[in-house]
Amino acid sequence: MALIKFLGAVQQVTGSCYLIESRDGAKVLLECGMRQGRREEEQGNRAAFPFDPGSLDAVVLSHAHLDHCGLLPRLVAEGYKGPVFATDASCDLMELILQDAAYLQEKDAEWENKWRARLGKAPLEPLYTVADTEQALSQRRALPYGERHEVAPGIWITYHDAGHILGSAIVEMEIHDHHLTRRLVFSGDLGNTCSPLMHDPSVLTEADLILMESTYGDRDHRPSEETLDELADILQAAHKDGGNVLIPAFAVGRTQDLIYYLGRFYQEGRLPQRAVFLDSPMAIRANSIYTRFYDQLNGLDPSLPYAHKIRRIEDWLPVLHCTQTPEESMAINRFKSGAIIIAGSGMCTGGRILHHFKHNLWRPECHLIFAGFQARGTLGRAIVDGAQNVKLLHQRIAVKAKVHTLGGFSAHAGQSQLIDWVKHFDHRPELYLVHGEREKMLALQQALEERLNWLATIPEPGEQIAI
Repeated sequence: MALIKFLGAVQQVTGSCYLIESRDGAKVLLECGMRQGRREEEQGNRAAFPFDPGSLDAVVLSHAHLDHCGLLPRLVAEGYKGPVFATDASCDLMELILQDAAYLQEKDAEWENKWRARLGKAPLEPLYTVADTEQALSQRRALPYGERHEVAPGIWITYHDAGHILGSAIVEMEIHDHHLTRRLVFSGDLGNTCSPLMHDPSVLTEADLILMESTYGDRDHRPSEETLDELADILQAAHKDGGNVLIPAFAVGRTQDLIYYLGRFYQEGRLPQRAVFLDSPMAIRANSIYTRFYDQLNGLDPSLPYAHKIRRIEDWLPVLHCTQTPEESMAINRFKSGAIIIAGSGMCTGGRILHHFKHNLWRPECHLIFAGFQARGTLGRAIVDGAQNVKLLHQRIAVKAKVHTLGGFSAHAGQSQLIDWVKHFDHRPELYLVHGEREKMLALQQALEERLNWLATIPEPGEQIAI
């Protein structure tokens, strides 16, 4: 039988990676994600691949987030020469995300090596370079949703809309091996059905084995309208307090949803702030990709009195300012109140949000909104967990701003949505939970047994099973 090996995003959220091997010798890597969070987890990005990259026939990606494709340039640098399959929109977003990651890898190594030189330590090489990334991007092969394609001898895939971000996909894989066909379905990251821009995840019914994400396996999200009301209340409170609003941004997906909602508030007369700054060059470029693939987004309600404005962001949210350059970013610091600042990165592990923390996090009149998952070991998670002060940019900053967590904006399905998606499969295929912290997996495992009488398995890192 064919084999699958669990190499990443196993009892953790980041670093998605699974190796599929047929008895006929075909090898396909499903995902090639970067690990993010604790320093020791990030160090795992430098560990040797547990397979020969040159022996792979294909790489198949579910979507363009860094924790699903972020090690691709390193894979190519170490010998992988085959195709990299993704949807057409994911191919465009991958270029944006990987080029940014490569630039940061080189700059971080340059910065770190200045300190290492002063300590007499040997220099570090970047995890990968811009040149590695350009080579990896040259190996992309775009596939549309719904089209069956052979990616390796005897291995066929079909992409279905996962509703997570633009271009995200559920991967349906058929493995033809010694006259036996086995069907593997990988959920990828399933979207929250309340997203204003994404379609609901596609429903599939046939599989022999399912890999299902479990990021929010322990809880449901609040209804979106309740979350929107809470966001509106926070904005009003910040206006009354005389401070700014900081929103760490996931450049692809979350930022576009937030701009949609802020535009809706503006059109309804519910946005008290006089300026919204999108201080993320990557998010700004992502906006243009979303516009280019507008036909793949969910049909927005044409009955809204302001629906005709949605396609043009300058009509939709006229107070939005996109700050590309460092000088434009620094100029935002002149705003002591009345500004909403959306800046990368989403988990506060780097980027321009750190500089805005330096100027605002210690001010009790300011408000900080987390609108996405914060992985263990990240600065964002420390703040969410109640840190009184944090270290950033080589200094300690007090956390005096009011901190809010809006789980209803998550781009991931909640527990009930995960169960609703998987219950459509016939004949109870084998079910493995991936892409989640262990306690979230255990909660989802219990809920699946209680609601569907379906026993899901939580694999161990490095475990190999027959399909």
